[in-house]
Amino acid sequence: MDHSEQNETSDKKRVTKTDILRDFQVSFFAMSRLVSFPWTFLEKDLASNKSSDLISDILKQTCLHSLCRKFPPSVRFRRLFLSELIRREAAGCDPLDELYDALAEVVGAEDTTECYKSYLLPSGDAVSLLESVALISEGTTGLVTWEAALYLAEWALDHRQTFTGRTVLELGSGVGLTGITICRSCRPNRFVFSDCHRGVLQKLRTNVQLNGLTDRTSPAVSVEEVDWTAATEEQLKRIGADTVIAADVVYDPDIVGSLVQLLSRILSCSSPGVLPEVLICSTIRNPETYSGFKLQLEKAGISHHVIAGPVSHVFPYSRPSAIELIRLLR
Repeated sequence: MDHSEQNETSDKKRVTKTDILRDFQVSFFAMSRLVSFPWTFLEKDLASNKSSDLISDILKQTCLHSLCRKFPPSVRFRRLFLSELIRREAAGCDPLDELYDALAEVVGAEDTTECYKSYLLPSGDAVSLLESVALISEGTTGLVTWEAALYLAEWALDHRQTFTGRTVLELGSGVGLTGITICRSCRPNRFVFSDCHRGVLQKLRTNVQLNGLTDRTSPAVSVEEVDWTAATEEQLKRIGADTVIAADVVYDPDIVGSLVQLLSRILSCSSPGVLPEVLICSTIRNPETYSGFKLQLEKAGISHHVIAGPVSHVFPYSRPSAIELIRLLR
């Protein structure tokens, strides 16, 4: 092998290691399921090198990273993650002191009902969110991030022009992942986060502030209570949205009717000849509920177009889920 081939092989190894470290970091801060981490690569590296260097690098990109100090994943998750690292290290190389020091920090720490999840953007920035550790908390599912919100955020990153310079209203913002991603990456003129659950609104305001967004920043942002059954034409005209988005809001047949009525009012009270772009992204958990939503749209005189095609894989989540993004038309 000549010198140039050696350099090329070395570059490929560096790229591979960089990709693996990125995978560990992205998955760690999003608190992905541990089985989804690239453990096989680590095991092969330990078997061939008999060195803890890669484990040390993984630690620097996860538990010892400044983002973890500021916005730490749950104590339980960090404990389990470090235990997995230790299990593999014990079989492959000499003990690494900093690994056991990191575990000592969380062994006696108390678990809480909330934790931070951070979603890394292509720019290198992170969207950090305070979320509930339970899928259902305070009687709502709005205190965690769901797959359709992640998908819609990825679609937005691929179609930034849809939001650039516009006033965007998000319905059912939840903890704020999609909207904060758009604010940080797509340069809207104004962004209105909305929900109707008191606990969700409180958490939403916290997350908007955590990510440095206020009504004095660019874009200007606000968090508003928008009750789908009580939102008035005056409120909707005051918001004046050019683009309306929603993710994972079609899951309960009892509220689908209220959602369709609200969407009909949004489309009806827009300026003459200027319809807002309305995008609804849904994880299809119950086909009957989702079909019922589309049927009610049709009865309200609202047609829809399915937006197909791949999106860039930015965030870690279960991709086999049936997710559909539609654009509403009248």
